[in-house]
Amino acid sequence: MSDWLIPDWPAPIGVKACVTTRAGGVSLAPFDSLNLGDHVEDDHEAVLDNRRRLGDVFNIQPAWLRQVHGVSVVEADPGRIAEADGSWTRTPGIACTAMTADCLPALFCTRDGTRVAAAHAGWRGLAAGVLEAAVDSLQVEPGEILVWLGPAIGPQAFEVGLEVREAFIQRHPQTSEAFVPSQKPGKLMADIYQLARLRLAAHGVMAVYGGGFCTVTDPRFFSYRRSPRTGRFASLIWLER
Repeated sequence: MSDWLIPDWPAPIGVKACVTTRAGGVSLAPFDSLNLGDHVEDDHEAVLDNRRRLGDVFNIQPAWLRQVHGVSVVEADPGRIAEADGSWTRTPGIACTAMTADCLPALFCTRDGTRVAAAHAGWRGLAAGVLEAAVDSLQVEPGEILVWLGPAIGPQAFEVGLEVREAFIQRHPQTSEAFVPSQKPGKLMADIYQLARLRLAAHGVMAVYGGGFCTVTDPRFFSYRRSPRTGRFASLIWLER
C-alpha cells in the first residue's frame, strides 16, 4: 500500500483523498492484487476482502457505485450501490468513490471543506456533462470548488474515432484543441485531461489540479486498453471524522 497516491493539491484541512494502485490486495492474476471492481469476473470474496482492507486502512466507509457512463450524481450512501457515475457527501467518514481502469476519476471539494464529491468520466460521460453534474451537486458557486484529476489514459494512448470529437465540439467548440490527428486514417488522439479542464472552465471551475498520468503505460494501475481482462482501482475523497 506504500505506492498508493495521495493527491497533491491545496484542499482544506479535513478533506482527505487517496488513489489506490494494484498493490495491497488478495486477488489473483489477472486481477492482482487490489482489484476493487465487482463486475470484472474476479472472485467475489476476494473483491469483498479488498474493499474491507481499503476501508480499514483509513477508517472510512466507501460508497460504491454501479457506474454506467452517465451523468447521474447521488448522495454517497455506503448502505446501497446506486447506479450513477458520481457521488457527493457532507458526512465525515463516508468516502465518495470512483472506480476506473483508463477512464478519468475526478475528485471535488468546496473551499470551506464542508462537501466533497467524486466522479467517473469516460469520454461519453465527460461529453454528456458528468463533471458539471458533480460540480452542481456541491451546491456552491463554481469558483468555490477545487478539483483534482486522477490517473487516466494519457494523450499518447487515447486513440478515438471522429465521432468522439464531434460529441464534444457540438456543445463546446473550444474542445477541438484537445484532439490531434492519429497515424491511422479516420482516427484522432484525444487528451482527456485537457477536455476535462476545458469543460470545467466553461462551467466556472478554474482551480483544477492533477493530471499528467497514463494508466496504459504505468504498470501501477489497471488498464482496460492495455489488458481488457483486468481489475479496477479507486479514487476516493472524504471528510475526516
